[in-house]
Amino acid sequence: MANDRPQRPQRARHIHSPRSDAGEGHLQIWGVHAVEAALANPMRSILRMWSTENAANRLARAIEARGVRPDHVLPKDLDRRLGQDTVHQGVLLEVGPLPEPDIADLAENAAAGGPIVVLDQVTDPHNVGAILRSAAVFGSSGLMMTRRHSPPLGGVLAKSASGALEAVPIALVGNLSRALEQLKDSGVFVIGLDGAADTLLEDTLLGGQRFNRPIAIVLGAEGRGMRQLTGTICDLVCRIAADGPLASLNVSNAAAVALHVAAMGRRTRNS
Repeated sequence: MANDRPQRPQRARHIHSPRSDAGEGHLQIWGVHAVEAALANPMRSILRMWSTENAANRLARAIEARGVRPDHVLPKDLDRRLGQDTVHQGVLLEVGPLPEPDIADLAENAAAGGPIVVLDQVTDPHNVGAILRSAAVFGSSGLMMTRRHSPPLGGVLAKSASGALEAVPIALVGNLSRALEQLKDSGVFVIGLDGAADTLLEDTLLGGQRFNRPIAIVLGAEGRGMRQLTGTICDLVCRIAADGPLASLNVSNAAAVALHVAAMGRRTRNS
């Protein structure tokens, strides 16, 4: 009869000295949902795991399936490692980065599925994590942002994404303008979001004439919006219809609305 009880956490077999910062090229992921998704992702290399007994019990199936042996720790040990304000839920992974798709991969994905989300210097990891979660919910084909002026793909971002970091391909580019031009050359229609635009996103994607092209949706940083050069490269700049007393949305909320509108457009085309 199989033993369904979780294995007692043992010292990890990987040789990495315990410290509060991850090694060069390594990332830290904490929180039950983010860690569970990372353990379930065969493309994610697991370097070391620290877990309380309670967290290990919650993650027992994922731990067993991945064959990981966590280091047993107390909550205060993770508090010291990550800071007392970190909501780690008793578990921490040190992981390697995921393989990055190239621009052609994203364009190919968009031709068969949902839009590519492009972030123009959105640096808040909470916002990027929330955007990733919406991207996973509404079937985005991937996310693109600059290698600089973007948050690390772990830590707070992974916790905010609640597992979506493992589900949405992310391309990091050196020059966003050049990357957008490459998307356009690949047949992707690039739509920028700007609250001052004349054209409504809903009219574009849900209007009488069915929009039948792969798209990328570009969102700018909180407050500043898209940079001017980014806006000029877009095929079209739109705004989300707003009838209330406030005219703008938080960037992560704007991404969720835009992705939902795009999903409705796809459903209409396929009906």
